[in-house]
Amino acid sequence: MFDSSTHVASTPGIMLLRVGQAGSALRWDPAGRCWRWPDPQGGQLYAWPAPAGMPSGLRLLENACVMACCTSGRVLLGQGKRLGMVELPGPGQASRPLQSQVLLTVDAAEPRTSISDGCTDRGGNFVFGTANTASDQRPIGSFYQYSQQHGLRRLALPVVVRAGGIAFSKDGRRMYFADTAHGDIMQCNYDSERAKVSDVKTFAAVLAPGPGAAVVDSGDRLWSVQGGALVQYGPHGGALRRIGMAREAAAGVAFGGDGLRQLLVLGANGGLYGLPPDLAPDLPADLARHPARGLPDVPFDDGGAARFAILPSPAIGD
Repeated sequence: MFDSSTHVASTPGIMLLRVGQAGSALRWDPAGRCWRWPDPQGGQLYAWPAPAGMPSGLRLLENACVMACCTSGRVLLGQGKRLGMVELPGPGQASRPLQSQVLLTVDAAEPRTSISDGCTDRGGNFVFGTANTASDQRPIGSFYQYSQQHGLRRLALPVVVRAGGIAFSKDGRRMYFADTAHGDIMQCNYDSERAKVSDVKTFAAVLAPGPGAAVVDSGDRLWSVQGGALVQYGPHGGALRRIGMAREAAAGVAFGGDGLRQLLVLGANGGLYGLPPDLAPDLPADLARHPARGLPDVPFDDGGAARFAILPSPAIGD
């Protein structure tokens, strides 16, 4: 919720790329030195800047809407009701559709739910949520933690229509989450090792449509996509600034680049934008002294497992 002290800015952004119909899962891959994101409708996994000797897009045999980079160099994907793993081809290798190695099926007895959002916590576990994709829009979505050590564990959080806005504080002890269909940004105490949550309460009231993708910066400030704009919150839930995107609504956001100083925005219609450094020259002095920088995502700990072979893929049209 905004007051008269909240800084409001608008920018067309610096367009870097336009591809497909982008979702909201924009992530920085430090090993590949690029941002990656899946197209949830077009069956592509994109990268910018494209790694040397690689195309900007790789075809997936199944659509994905959630992703995380892994310690082995593979990519963890949320594909419908399943978590799967793909191995990216190396430079110079022939590009072919990527077949996922299925890890598990989530909520198999409930046909209405699908994975909707997720990211790694500060311990390298994958925390994600599900959405009700049926027309009844009943709150049957849940939140989970998945790890190689403990498998799938459900978090004792309220059910939602569509889970989203998952992010973690700098020390990893606070989890942010939301129902993107409606509602406010919530927070809770989070124990990564035991997959336990407590003290669930409202972090910030939201007047726009339900909050979407979120990321936490080095100052422990939360950036939340809301109604196609970005809203930055202080650690205690006060709104600091709102950034509107002039060309298309924002859908995803991630820090990356050298020193994690660059904030990129993924547009709802497939545009990738860089925010200009002089976006808000008249920011209050306290914000100007502490410019936003990102926190590195902890790669999903896949245990250093042996790299698996990509299964033969059927020809297009088979």
